[in-house]
Order: sequence, then structure tokens, then C-alpha cells
Amino acid sequence: MAFNEHALQRHGPGLKLSDKIWQINWPMILLIGLIALVGFAMLYSAAGGNWQPWAARQAMRFGVGLALMLTVALVDIRIWFRWAYLLYAGVVVLLIAVEIMGSIGMGAQRWIDLKIIQIQPSELMKIAIVLALARYYHGLPQEEVTRPSRVLAPLVMILAPAALVLKQPDLGTAAMLIMVGGALLFIAGVALWKFAIVLVAGLSAIPIAWNALHDYQRQRVLTFLDPETDPLGSGYHILQSKIALGSGGLLGKGFLGGTQSHLNFLPEMQTDFIFTVLAEEFGLAGGLLLIGLYTLLFVYGFAIGFRSRNLFARLLALGLTCNLFLYVFINIAMVMGLIPVVGVPLPLISYGGTAMLAVMAGLGLLMSCYVHRDVRIPRRGLAED
Repeated sequence: MAFNEHALQRHGPGLKLSDKIWQINWPMILLIGLIALVGFAMLYSAAGGNWQPWAARQAMRFGVGLALMLTVALVDIRIWFRWAYLLYAGVVVLLIAVEIMGSIGMGAQRWIDLKIIQIQPSELMKIAIVLALARYYHGLPQEEVTRPSRVLAPLVMILAPAALVLKQPDLGTAAMLIMVGGALLFIAGVALWKFAIVLVAGLSAIPIAWNALHDYQRQRVLTFLDPETDPLGSGYHILQSKIALGSGGLLGKGFLGGTQSHLNFLPEMQTDFIFTVLAEEFGLAGGLLLIGLYTLLFVYGFAIGFRSRNLFARLLALGLTCNLFLYVFINIAMVMGLIPVVGVPLPLISYGGTAMLAVMAGLGLLMSCYVHRDVRIPRRGLAED
């Protein structure tokens, strides 16, 4: 390491626990709770006005996630700095373990069954990759960020887990890992011409990538281009979603009044298509209100990043906010038919254990950046002032 642990200790004592609790951004937590309440209501509606089997479990998971978020927020940001690479390596090991002993569900091998709970390591990687890249670029002097040789290590850190996730197969999550990694490279100051080279290389590799896709993945792309070609097969999901979205109109059909979901025309309504349930029952107004709540959360995230005094927390906060934005954008664009159908949940709304805990852990790290916004972490050859 270019700097030692003593340098971190000299750069200011840690805050007392009582001080940290006062520093927590409670309005932001209230906003997170409001979004989660929308999720409970939609899962209650998706089950036909019943807390079982989704809403009650989701509420319990949110309670556990809230405790996890507060715990992560109170941990000194310098500890997350020290553990960043180790946490990333641990999740990579879990991704490899999925290939060896993973559980298969819905045609994909994405989970590790621990009997008590099933873990989806690809969700954890969305957080771990931001931690590792923030740590990497914090340790580089600004003049070295633009050197071509300094991009190789981050590219490996991004592409290696993306390849493991793609093999599961999970095209949506693999693409999301690449996008959030690319966003953090851009925020760190990597020159635009390097992105252009990667983009040209990616476009050139499309024929190879197309042949490497599974049959159902190619069918998803073809269905996206023309869902009417197979309305009762591969195009069924998106066509039913569009029907539900359109039937909701401006103000919707009312709570528990959605016909597409309650008559079981809408598949996967508790997970990937939960936004469609909301839009059918509360219309355009309800959808825009939820997007407004998410936008306010993004504003909090970017404000925390720009307010942080050390580069690691700044990159971490901005990267986590970009990650959250990608969750929301991809899911909503998917159910509207703007992009192919991929398995990306709507954060705090879609039913799912690992996704909920991963999102709450990410929000906890974001809150830790806020609580420790004035903590300084020295960089290579210079101190943070």
C-alpha cells in the first residue's frame, strides 16, 4: 500500500456513536420508508388484497434491511475503505461458487442455497464493484487517472464478475455491472476517448455476442423489436404490461381495482412487473409520483457525494447513486417496452430477499458517506484537506 494504517489513524479520530446517530439523515430514511410502503401496498394488491405471500415477508425483510442499513451507516467510512478489496474478492468467490454449487431457478443458476436463506451474489456484486473501484481511484494521483495503463485493472475488475454473471445466465445484471462500472470510471475522470474505443470495440463484437446468447435471450431481443410476432409466447409479458399501463389512464382504476393483475393476465407481477401494477391502479399520476420519490432519493445521493471531503466517499456515494438510478431506469423502461425484458427488480418495491438487502446495504453505505462526510482519508503522496 502507498499509505499505511497509521496515516489513516492520524487523520482525525472517529466520531462517537451518539454523534453519529445525530448525524444520520433522518429525512432520507423517511423517504426510503415511503418508497417501501408503496412496495408493501402494491404487493398486497398483487396478492388480491392479502398480506400473504408477499407483502408480509417483504415488510419483515425491510425491517431487517433497515437495521442493516443503520448498522452499515454507523461504521466508520475508513473501515469500509480498508475492507473494500476484501469484500469485492469475497463476492467474486461467491459468484464462482454459484457455478459449482448454485441452485437453479427459472432456467438460471444464480442462487446459493444456505437452507435458511438463498443468496444471489450478483446483487451483492453491484455494491462490491462500486466499493472496489472507489478504493482504486482514491489511491491514484489525479495525473495518473488519465494514463491508459491505469484503466486495465478497473476493466478486469468490471469484466470478470460481469462474465461470471453472464454465464449464469443473467444478461440484465451483467449489463448493469458494466454500466455502473463505466459510470464510476467516468466520474473518476477517465478520458472520453477511452470510452469511445470501448464502445467501438463493443459494437464490433455484436455478431460474436449474438451467437453467444442463449436462444431465449435472442428471442427477447427479437420480441423487443416486434412483440406482436408471438403474442401468446415470448411477446406475452410485454404486451400484457403495455395493456395494463394503457388501461390505467391518468388516475388509474383505483387501489385493488387492476384487472390485468387480479385476473392473472400479468406475469411476474410481484417482481419484475410490479411498476405495471402500480400504474394500472394509480395511473400516470401514481407512476410519476413514485418516480418523483426516487428522483428525490437520487438528489440526496448526489448531494452527499458532492459534500464528502474525501475522494473515496465521494466516488462511493456517486457510484451507489448511479447504481440505484440504473435499477429504477432499467426496470421502468423494461415494463414500458423501451428496452428488452431483463431481470432487474424495482428497488424497495419488487419482491425479493437478496435484492432488498443489497439495496439497503448500498443505502447504508451512502448514509455512512453522509455521517462521515468530514472525515479525511489521505491519498498517495498527499493529504485530503
